[in-house]
Amino acid sequence: MTAAQLGAALATLRSRVAGVSLPIDLPGTADQRRNAHELVRQLDDYVLPRLATLEAPLLTVVGGSTGAGKSTLVNTLVGRTVTTPGVIRPTTKSPVLIHHPDDEHWFSDERILPTLIRSRVASHDQSSLQLVAEPSLPPGLAVLDAPDFDSVDERNRELATELLQAADLWLFVTSAARYADAVPWEFLQQAVQRRAAVAVVLDRVPPAAMTDVPTHLGQMMTERGLGDSALFAVPETATDAEGLLPDAAVSPIRTWLATLAADERSRQAVVMQTLTGAIDSIGPRVSSLAAATDDQVEALESLRQDARSAYAEAARQVAVQSADGTLLRGEVLGRWHELVGTGEFMRALDQRISWLRDRVWGTLVGKPPEVDKMKVAVENGLEALVREEGQAAAERAEAAWRATPAGRSLLARHAAAHGRDELTRASREFPGKVARAIRDWQGDVVELVAEEGMDKRSRARLLAFGVNGAGVALMVTIFAYTGGLTGAEIGVAGGTSVLAQRLLEGIIGDDAVRALAERAKADLDARIETLMSTELARFEAVLAEAGVADDQAAALRESAAAVERAHVEGFDHERAITADTTTARRMNPARTPAALGSSTSEPVVTVSQVAASPAEVVDGELVEHRDGDDR
Repeated sequence: MTAAQLGAALATLRSRVAGVSLPIDLPGTADQRRNAHELVRQLDDYVLPRLATLEAPLLTVVGGSTGAGKSTLVNTLVGRTVTTPGVIRPTTKSPVLIHHPDDEHWFSDERILPTLIRSRVASHDQSSLQLVAEPSLPPGLAVLDAPDFDSVDERNRELATELLQAADLWLFVTSAARYADAVPWEFLQQAVQRRAAVAVVLDRVPPAAMTDVPTHLGQMMTERGLGDSALFAVPETATDAEGLLPDAAVSPIRTWLATLAADERSRQAVVMQTLTGAIDSIGPRVSSLAAATDDQVEALESLRQDARSAYAEAARQVAVQSADGTLLRGEVLGRWHELVGTGEFMRALDQRISWLRDRVWGTLVGKPPEVDKMKVAVENGLEALVREEGQAAAERAEAAWRATPAGRSLLARHAAAHGRDELTRASREFPGKVARAIRDWQGDVVELVAEEGMDKRSRARLLAFGVNGAGVALMVTIFAYTGGLTGAEIGVAGGTSVLAQRLLEGIIGDDAVRALAERAKADLDARIETLMSTELARFEAVLAEAGVADDQAAALRESAAAVERAHVEGFDHERAITADTTTARRMNPARTPAALGSSTSEPVVTVSQVAASPAEVVDGELVEHRDGDDR
C-alpha cells in the first residue's frame, strides 16, 4: 500500500469526521465537537497536504505566549524587519510566513492552511496569510510567525492553534518570567501527545539566572516528555535601532535551523516524526469521537422509547376504557335510556328477555332521532376519551424528555428552530383527526351489522329494528366487552350492555354478535393506535432533525482501521526513522551518543553568548518598545 493509498484512506476518514453530528448536549459533547473540528483542521492544514508533498520545505511555526519576543526573534533570525511587533495588546494582525524565493510555489497555493487568504502585504486581517520572500533564509526552510496562544483575543488563540497544527516543527518561545505558566504547557502537552518535533527558546533570561532558569526549564521538559527537544537560552539584552537582537543572541538557533534545512535526511526525519505522530494520534481521537456518537445514538433511542411508551400507554388506556364500561355513563347512558327505556326493561330482563326484545324492537321502530342522538353521544364520549389521552401522552413524553439533559437539548433546539414549543400539547390537527376517525369507525360498525344481518333469517328483524339501531347496540355491547365492571356499575352499565347484546343476539345470533364485537373492537383499537402514531410522529421528527445517523460510529471506526492498516502496511518507515544518532543530535545539539534514547536525559541547553557590557543588559519589562503582544 502506497502513501497515495494512505492519503485516500485519510481523505475518507476526514469526510466522515466532518459529517459527524453531535447535536445533543451530553457530558463531554463540547470537547468532542472541538475534537472533530480540530481533527478536520489538522487533516486539511497539515496531514493530507504534507503526505502528498513530502519534499516540501520544513515549516517551522514560531509560537509562544504574550510578550515572549516571537516577532523580535523572527526578525533577528532573518536579519531584517519582516514581521512587526505589536505595541498594543492584543496585537491583531495576519500571520507572516517567510520563505526562500525559490520555495514560493510551495506556499502560494492552498497546499497548507487552505482557509487563509494569501497576501503580499501586512494587514490586520486574521483570515489572511502574509507571504514574505527572503533570500537570506536557506532553501528548504520556512518560518511562520504565529499570534499569541494566550492572547485575550479569542480569534488570535484559535489562529495560533491552527498554525501550530500545520507545523513540521514547533519553535516554542517563552520567557524567563513566564516559562512555568500553565497555558504554554497545555500547548506543549499537545505536541507531546502527537509526537510533534519541538524546540524551545527561553528568551529574556537575566544574566544572573542564566544557569538556574534554563536548567529548571530543562527538567520540566523532561518530566513532560520533551527530553529530546532542543532548548536554547537567549539572554536579556538591548535591541538595535531596527529592533533586532545582537546576531550572537540568535546565531545558535539560526545555525541549527539552517543545518536541518540543508541536510535532507535530517529535514525528512523531522517531517516524518511530526507527520507520523499526527497520523498515529488520529486513531485514539477518532475512537473517542465514535464513542461520543454512540452516546448520542443511545440518548436518542432512550428519548424515542420514552415518547413511544407515552403514546403506547395512551392507546392502551383508550383500549381499556372503551371496553370496561367507562363510556356507559353520562350522556351515552342517558341517550340509551331515552332510546329503549330502562326501569321496566331492567326488571324483566332475566325472566322475559324474548318478550322484552319484541317490546324493544317495537319501541325502536320509528325513533331515528333517538338513534341519531345515541350515535352522537357515543361519538362525543369516544372523542373526549381519545383527545384526553392524546393530550396526556404529549405531556408525559415532553416531561420525560425535559427530565434529561439530552431531551432538554433537543426541545430547546426544536423550539428555537420553529419559534414555539408545541410538543407540550396535542397537535392542533388532533381533534379533527379524532372526530373523523370515530365517525368512520361508527360507519363501519353499522356496515358490519348490515352485512351480517342480511341473510333470510335475520333480514326482517334487522329491518324492523333498524340498521343504525343495531349498530348502536353493537357499540354499547363493545363498551362493556371486557366485563371488568364492579359494584353499582354492574347494575347500570353492565345491565345496559347485556340488554344491547341480547337484542343483537335475537337479530343475528350469539356467535355472530361475539364475532362482530371482536372485529369492531379490534378496528377501533387499530384506529386509535394510528391516531397516536401520528402524534408520536412529531417527536420522531424532532429526533430525525438531530441528524444523528445510527451507523456513523461504525463508519468512523472502519475508516480509522483503514488508516491504521495503510499506515502500518504500506508507509515507508525508513523515512520515518527519527531516533538515529545523526538526527537526534541535530534535534538536540551537543547531545552525546551515549545520552541518545536515555529515558532520563534532559534537553541540552544551548546558551547564546552575547558580548555586552553591564550597561547594555536591560530588563525587558521596562523597555517600552519591547513590550509588544508578540515580541
